[in-house]
Amino acid sequence: MESLVMNDGTHGQLPNPAFWRGKRVFLTGHTGFKGSWLALWLHQLGAEVSAYALPPTTTPNLYQLADVEKTLTSHIGDIRDPQALDAALAAARPDIVLHLAAQALVSEGYTDPAGTYATNVIGTLNLLEAARRQPGIAAIVVVTTDKCYENRETGHAYSEADPLGGYDPYSSSKACAEILTASWRRSFFDQPGQAAIATARAGNVIGGGDWADNRLVPDLLAAFASKETATLRHPAAVRPWQHVLEPLCGYLLLAERLTADPALAAAWNFGPEPEDCVSVGAVADKLAALWPTPAHWESQPSPLPHEAGLLRLDAHRAKQKLGWHPRWRLDAALEHTAAWHLAWLDGTDMGDFCRRQIDAYTNTTLTP
Repeated sequence: MESLVMNDGTHGQLPNPAFWRGKRVFLTGHTGFKGSWLALWLHQLGAEVSAYALPPTTTPNLYQLADVEKTLTSHIGDIRDPQALDAALAAARPDIVLHLAAQALVSEGYTDPAGTYATNVIGTLNLLEAARRQPGIAAIVVVTTDKCYENRETGHAYSEADPLGGYDPYSSSKACAEILTASWRRSFFDQPGQAAIATARAGNVIGGGDWADNRLVPDLLAAFASKETATLRHPAAVRPWQHVLEPLCGYLLLAERLTADPALAAAWNFGPEPEDCVSVGAVADKLAALWPTPAHWESQPSPLPHEAGLLRLDAHRAKQKLGWHPRWRLDAALEHTAAWHLAWLDGTDMGDFCRRQIDAYTNTTLTP
């Protein structure tokens, strides 16, 4: 694998182009924010990607702005449709499966809890059942969330050994997806020659190309660009912030390592350094300082239901076992996010800009 040596002698691993070149990858959720970035990175690595997802849910969206469709074979469909999903996966004949398709918003989980469970739990079941019927898959990475833990808001950074839970429908649906995946791994994928299955739990991702509703950075950028005062629902809430490329690097490394060592089939956290678990207000202040015109925010009580006030994630295991390390600290992540949005407002070719940001990420020298 390619790596950069840190001053303390450890290595920050990067996806290996020699591994991915020509690999057949089945990617779900490719029209979403994280999925679009991952599709672009896989294309740069030389993978042959077949993808399955609903149409983009926002206008604008990264999938169209970056011409992601040109980099892969796209199947537009619902993961709640087992026949369509099965046909798409069978046609792809993948070596690797990366499952990102999900209902990913806490707020929508409250407004459509049944749909959230159907997508996040039954959709994952449909994907794993389709994979059972497809020979030749070496590794499957199922992406869940850091919110799958039973969060008691004590300040404890959650590790993979901590209990699963979830206060709200979105979070609990992802905990269910974790339990489901672990069950299918033990029940149906525990024989030699079958796919090695792992789950990946990331922190709060930020980056260019996210226009989802009720998310901090998209709301801030929209307000700043319109010269309006942004409103924050919970400025004191603390989250594990990380640039979107950080967990995507983890997913790719995990898939590589699973292929070589099925014993790594387990749950994995990919989160930022402890110092980058900061408050919503602190993120808003940093982003406002990066904006080229005066940018302001204010606190406003929220009519939305409960959201956790404190969440921290422990990624020690991924660092030790996979060689994964965060490359962009929070300030750098916000700088790249603001630069992306400003480039979009300026009419830049965003596909090219994304590729240059991926190159910048992989060329970043790690420091202790």
